[in-house]
Amino acid sequence: MTRQLHLNAFLMNTGHHEASWRLPESDPYAHVDLAHHVNLARTAERGTFDSLFLADAPQLWGSVAQRPAGALEPLTLLTALATATEHIGLIATASTSYNSPYNLARRFASLDIISGGRAGWNIVTTAGAEAARNFGLDTEPAHADRYARAAEFLDVASKLWDSWEDEAITADKASGVWGDDAKIHPPRHRGTYFSVEGALNVPRSPQGYPLLVQAGSSEDGKAFAARYAEAVFTAQQTIEDARAFYADLKSRTAATGRDPEHIKVLPGIVPVIGSTEAEARAGEQLLEDHIVHTHGVANLERLLQLSPGALELDAELPADLPPEDAIEGAKSRYTLVVELARRERLTVRQLIGRLGGGRGHLTFAGTPEQVADAIETWFTQGAADGFNIMPPVLPSGLEAFVDHVVPILRARGLLRTEYGPRQTLRERYGLPRPANQHTAPALLG
Repeated sequence: MTRQLHLNAFLMNTGHHEASWRLPESDPYAHVDLAHHVNLARTAERGTFDSLFLADAPQLWGSVAQRPAGALEPLTLLTALATATEHIGLIATASTSYNSPYNLARRFASLDIISGGRAGWNIVTTAGAEAARNFGLDTEPAHADRYARAAEFLDVASKLWDSWEDEAITADKASGVWGDDAKIHPPRHRGTYFSVEGALNVPRSPQGYPLLVQAGSSEDGKAFAARYAEAVFTAQQTIEDARAFYADLKSRTAATGRDPEHIKVLPGIVPVIGSTEAEARAGEQLLEDHIVHTHGVANLERLLQLSPGALELDAELPADLPPEDAIEGAKSRYTLVVELARRERLTVRQLIGRLGGGRGHLTFAGTPEQVADAIETWFTQGAADGFNIMPPVLPSGLEAFVDHVVPILRARGLLRTEYGPRQTLRERYGLPRPANQHTAPALLG
């Protein structure tokens, strides 16, 4: 059987392009409209996507003057979408820096039960002082500390998900015994960051654990992904960089003793689709023409950790930017943006235009055939196991991809034509259900 492409729909209010909300077709209130999200989820399901994904952060993103700001809490929204869909996976971002393992493990187990085994967790450590100050901290924890906390968080969450054996519920009406206390295993965890005593108050879910997704590409991020992640959302601008990242991550995963086929690499792509290449370029230019550059400059100065006023719109980036090892925020995104600007000798204005669609993810304008060609090339040449599809405008960009690119991928044998029998999200990604650590053969022998 031909290797199958994995597609994830990354949904963001009116679209990924920062100016998408200004187009006549866009609803500026879509980010809090359940019907809008239901329509998007059903469109992605019509395209037989593996999953959809909602980003999140425990803070107000940037200036409300720039674009629709804020978002519905993703696990709450995905619970509603679970009742409006049948097959598509439901992935939510949640921070290990600003949550507790018990509550978050319970929420994901609940979503997995309600959806019939379709839950996924995009694990983030949350960069930025703005979020830190929302939780009583003066500044963000150091990069390495955030990842150390995340590792312990995952350890505790797995203990909680395994705190019920699959056979713990007996429901024996005749004897009056509903469950077997011997098959409940309180974590009794005492660690550096967390102390968690009791078992989860939700039974083990259909998948055991939600699909574990990770999005950091720094050295700490790649080490964390190799140990834990089952899908990785990454940003790469060239196929050469993508192939290097892919090979490195697969090698790191194998070095931990895991099967490298059990981690799927999904670069982001922002497809601007037109019936002709000229039409696609015109659509891309229309969006760029609607960018308000003062917002872009402020965002770029914040990413690069520069003082306000340090950047000139029609000049290149300053030569004396901080090195990556001095950055405590989004290290990998910092490096990607700086390398893009240096490699193509972009002015700040041009760089803002390049980042406006996908914040560093690959933006590709072309016909459906050209978009499909790009996806197939990366997929078949060792750069990706699939793609994080990031429509620049919603809902039209997702509809265009599903109506015009998906049929081409299906005709080439790269994408399923239908879902087939009901599967969990893990099964769709070709992953096993995790054995409960209390009943695994290694522990019983």
